[in-house]
Amino acid sequence: MKILSYLLLCALACAALYRIQSGSASGPSTRRIALSSFDPQANALLEKMTLEEKVGQMTQADQEALKDVNDIQKYFLGSLLSGGNSDPKAGNRLQDWTDMYDEYQSHAIKTRLGIPILYGVDAVHGHNNVLGAVIFPQNIGLGCTRDAKLVEKAARVTAEEVRATGINWAFAPCVTVPQDERWGRTYEGFGESPDLAKTLGEAAVRGFQGDDLSNPLSVLACAKHFVGDGGTSFGTGMPKGNGSKERFPLDQGDTRLSEQELRDIHMQGYVGAIKAGVGSIMPSYNSWNGVKCSGSKRLLTDILKGELGFEGFLISDYAAIDQISGNYKNDVEQSINAGMDMVMVPRKYEEFFSSLLGLVKEGKVPMARIDDAVRRILRVKFALGLMDKRRSPLTDKKVQASFGSAEHRQVARQCVRESLVLLKNENRALPVSKSVARIHVGGKSADDIGNQCGGWTISWQGQSGDATPGGATVLKAIQNTVGKTTKVTFSKDGSGAAGADVGIVVVGETPYAEMMGDRQDLTLSKEDVAAIENMKSAGIPVVVVLLSGRPMIIDQALGKCDAFVAAWLPGTEGQGVADVLFGDYKPTGRLSFSWPRSMAQVPIHARDANYDPLFKYGFGLTY
Repeated sequence: MKILSYLLLCALACAALYRIQSGSASGPSTRRIALSSFDPQANALLEKMTLEEKVGQMTQADQEALKDVNDIQKYFLGSLLSGGNSDPKAGNRLQDWTDMYDEYQSHAIKTRLGIPILYGVDAVHGHNNVLGAVIFPQNIGLGCTRDAKLVEKAARVTAEEVRATGINWAFAPCVTVPQDERWGRTYEGFGESPDLAKTLGEAAVRGFQGDDLSNPLSVLACAKHFVGDGGTSFGTGMPKGNGSKERFPLDQGDTRLSEQELRDIHMQGYVGAIKAGVGSIMPSYNSWNGVKCSGSKRLLTDILKGELGFEGFLISDYAAIDQISGNYKNDVEQSINAGMDMVMVPRKYEEFFSSLLGLVKEGKVPMARIDDAVRRILRVKFALGLMDKRRSPLTDKKVQASFGSAEHRQVARQCVRESLVLLKNENRALPVSKSVARIHVGGKSADDIGNQCGGWTISWQGQSGDATPGGATVLKAIQNTVGKTTKVTFSKDGSGAAGADVGIVVVGETPYAEMMGDRQDLTLSKEDVAAIENMKSAGIPVVVVLLSGRPMIIDQALGKCDAFVAAWLPGTEGQGVADVLFGDYKPTGRLSFSWPRSMAQVPIHARDANYDPLFKYGFGLTY
């Protein structure tokens, strides 16, 4: 019996070790299948491919720019994407996306070798292109949770909703480390600290890809934008139009740092993502000391693939290689030789295809570089199970049952309540009692789901108003939460609050995304300040809820309210805001960015020598 017991214990120990190594135990896996382990299959397929088929695998077109759906077969396209406003022609519902994906994939598998396409979308805070999807808080809010397990769970839900449309590739997570609040993509970063990008970026990759990329509910993740996109110097942004002398202040500008500074601040998110096994990385629009990242062999090959050991493939940003100085063919030559594997050529797919073919035939791009790029793409497709003839690459309709579900919305609601940061709470203004006689709600964003979600929501730049169905605005959430005898009144400008027990004003930014979001002044709008003043003039306790993609200059508001909550861009689940306002959840969020006193302090960082912000990095009150 002792021998049998000993053998049983050994067996259990071995089984436990296997679960830990294979990642099937709960918690982060410590060992994943290396992408390079699929090289035998990739190499066998590579040997069968013509040069044209190889170049096709390296080509990604935007679906809306396809001149003919048969071009998928004609050019052996390896990938398609939907850019920010590239929706299905039939509409923007779940079924429209599914039908579109299935049609394109059906064409891809009819090519000579039957290689399925990778289809990419910017699912950056939920499957945010599709009506009715659950929209999560933007990354700036998730950074305030400091909760890696929750970030992983949010990415897992997003992956399931993406797979519900058949799509297999999310251009996320963004692991940028924004260093200037005036940048229009600040909200896409988890925070000003490289540690947040490293820890939460790794968690997001685990959520998207799971422990096994071939899992039908996993999607290919894409860490972006490599590297230094959040560190550009003010005034170096891209021109506002062809031939324009006017520039965006920061977006797509020049990051002027030493290599050590670039590594210490901006590269850590990629260290975490690669540790988690990320299958794709997107080089950035920005330059590093005057050299476009999309054309830098030092960054793409020497550091990323060589030193950091990245085994997936590189996908360029939207028409990014056009910005490399030179004619188009020279741009292609520089980028591919630098290490770019797949090129996002939304409209120029025919020109790119012919240019790269010519460059190879002229000996300007070595065949070895082509084979390396295609091998990397194929190894990912094998890892995803796309090449498994026993599985259809078309949409599994059974997955659609959970799309936009109450269960998924509960995860987003948890993300919202954990992301809120309480900056001020005097006279016990919060939490608000659910049984007061009357609550007056004001502010332009109190009943606006579009403002809650921000950019990259249904449309590229986002939009105010009823952007998407499902979820709840802050006003609706308040109405859902109060007792039966409590009256909730509303005025957009905050007027009419006299006689109420408490006023809640929801103010902040309206939606924007890259380029258009760059600002030189982050002060609150006159409309927002007026709404707060109107509410305060009623002589009642006032709670301000700020919806924004970055810290704002709030000196005109902070002294006129009793409580102030930074809610960031919480997404569709406004009920999470109400959870905190009414005390069902005590606030736990901590600032992922330092909060400046005035524009004179912008940009501001915790590492500054004379650090004296309005609220320090990591600040957050509770009840």
